[in-house]
Amino acid sequence: MIAGGSGFLGLSFARFLADASDGLGAPRAGSHAPDVVILSRSVPSDQGAGGAGGAAGASRGPWRHVRWDGRTMGDWARELDGASGVVNLAGRTVDCIKTPLHCDQILRSRVESTRVLGEAVRAAANPPSAWVQMSTAHRYGDGEETCDEDAPFGYGLAPFVGEKWEEAFDEACPEGIRRVVLRTSFVLGRGGGAYQRRAGSARRGLGGTVGSGRQGMSWIHELDMNRLFARGLTDETMRGAYIASAPNPVSNREFMRELRRALRVPIGLPAMGWMVNLAAPLVLRTDPELALYGRYCVSRRLAEEGFAFEFPGLGPALADVRG
Repeated sequence: MIAGGSGFLGLSFARFLADASDGLGAPRAGSHAPDVVILSRSVPSDQGAGGAGGAAGASRGPWRHVRWDGRTMGDWARELDGASGVVNLAGRTVDCIKTPLHCDQILRSRVESTRVLGEAVRAAANPPSAWVQMSTAHRYGDGEETCDEDAPFGYGLAPFVGEKWEEAFDEACPEGIRRVVLRTSFVLGRGGGAYQRRAGSARRGLGGTVGSGRQGMSWIHELDMNRLFARGLTDETMRGAYIASAPNPVSNREFMRELRRALRVPIGLPAMGWMVNLAAPLVLRTDPELALYGRYCVSRRLAEEGFAFEFPGLGPALADVRG
C-alpha cells in the first residue's frame, strides 16, 4: 500500500514495482509484480513516472486506487489487512507561499495521515510487516557543513514539521512492525517534482546561480529513491532513520551549471537574493527559501550497509532525467 501515492513519487514507485517484480532489480522469469494499492484523495493520473501518456485523472496503471481523506478511518482501512508493507508519502506540498493556513496544512496533513494510518494498522488482523515512512532532510536545517544521520537538527518550519512528522510515526506504528524512516532530499525525476520547475526556468535562460550559490543541493535520482523504498519494505536489516540522498551533494552554483549542461543551454542568468524574494511569491507563487537555502546531506548509514547508488553523480543523473 502506498498512502498519499497519487503524486510524482507514489506513481513512480508503483511503476517501479510493476517493472521490477522482485522489488529490487530486473523482472525475474516467471515472477509476478506485487499488487499495489494507492491511497489518495484524488484519482491518480496515468501521466506518472516513465512518461506514460493519457488523459489526466485517468486511473490506468499498475495499481488499484482506494480513496481516503487522510484524516479519518473508513473502508480503505480493510486494504491493510494482509498487506505485506506500507509506504506513507502523504502530505501537502511545500512548494507554496508559506501563509499561516498553508503552514498549518503542511503540518496537519502529515501528522493526521500518519496517525490514522497507524489506527488502521493496529486494527488489521494481519498487519503489514514493514512500514516505510517519508520524512524530510530539511530536518537538518540550512548550513554549509555536511550532515549525516547523527548531525543536529535545524531550526525553523521545515525542521519543526519533520520533527512532528517523525514523532507521529513513532507513536502510530505498533510494536512488532519494522520501521524505516527516509529523510528525503530533492528527487530528480522525469514525471514531476521540483526538477520540472528548475528545468523550465533554465530553458528560458534563467538557469544561473541563485542567491549566493553556496547553499547546498542534496539530491537523489528517482530510481535510487524507488530502490530505497523497495529495500525498506523487503530488507529485514533495514531499521530506523536514513538520509535518502545521493552521496555527492553539490552547491547551488554547481547544480545549476550541471543542469544547463544537461539541457544544452549555454547561458543562464543569475538571480540575486532580492530578486528571488520578490519573484518567488509574486510570480511563481512559492516560498523563496526553497531556492535560497539548502543543505549538504550524505547518508552514513547507507554507506555502512553497502547500498550502491545507480546514480551517485549529478551529471549522469541529470542526463538520464533529461531523456
